[in-house]
Amino acid sequence: MMNFLQTTAIIAMIAAGSVNAQADPMNTINTPPPKVIFFDVNETLLDLKPLKESVTKALDGHAGLVGLWFSTLLHHSLVDTLTGAYHPFPEIGVAALQMVAKSNGIELSKDAAEQAIIPVMIKLPPHPDVIDGLKELKKQGFVLVSLTNSSNAGVKAQFENAGLIDIIDHRLTVEGIHKFKPDLEVYRWALVQMNVKASEAMLVAAHGWDIAGAKAAGFQTVFVARPGKVLYPLAEQPDYVVKDIKEIAILLARPSSAPLRITNPRTQK
Repeated sequence: MMNFLQTTAIIAMIAAGSVNAQADPMNTINTPPPKVIFFDVNETLLDLKPLKESVTKALDGHAGLVGLWFSTLLHHSLVDTLTGAYHPFPEIGVAALQMVAKSNGIELSKDAAEQAIIPVMIKLPPHPDVIDGLKELKKQGFVLVSLTNSSNAGVKAQFENAGLIDIIDHRLTVEGIHKFKPDLEVYRWALVQMNVKASEAMLVAAHGWDIAGAKAAGFQTVFVARPGKVLYPLAEQPDYVVKDIKEIAILLARPSSAPLRITNPRTQK
């Protein structure tokens, strides 16, 4: 399991924006193509702009506190993981928002915090590149799986509202293991659910901490350099850096007559 202080350092550096991602031109693929492509959801596939605006409003217009809220959310999800506790990600998000508000002298009730997060989060739109990029990857024969810290019900609602419910083949959430990414056990559990080896799996994420976790678990990794997103320079670097999901489809393009299949995945459609 990743050391708690190391993980917290990753999150703090990412939230502060003090590390620059090396968004080099897209590499030529130099490893066997994966059988399964796992996708982080929030910010990787879905645009967090409406959520950031809602959280800013809840924090009396202090946009600069949004990054602190998100890092506080991630920090305390790892507190749960390392202490053997478990609370759903939205519940931790609400608690984290109240913590940030209180530490900055802002009055914010639990109900108000919930309204600022939960109804907005389930209606996040996909980034413009996502639907076309995912459809192209699916056309190429890849199995597409979401792997998120969110709840089962939450990600289902997100995909229904974002038009992704019929594109993503399987949905995995940490509700099935009661630990949060980037704990290595989450990635290993996901491999078991999909009945694949780490070398046959690829994780796509716009978060440096997620890339670090998946890479340490043996996955191929792709960092999506969304605006403001950065890599952790002390972790093993991703196999590929792209600007959007469409670039992944180009990167992995292969004859459609040679799809890769897996057997007996243990997931919900």
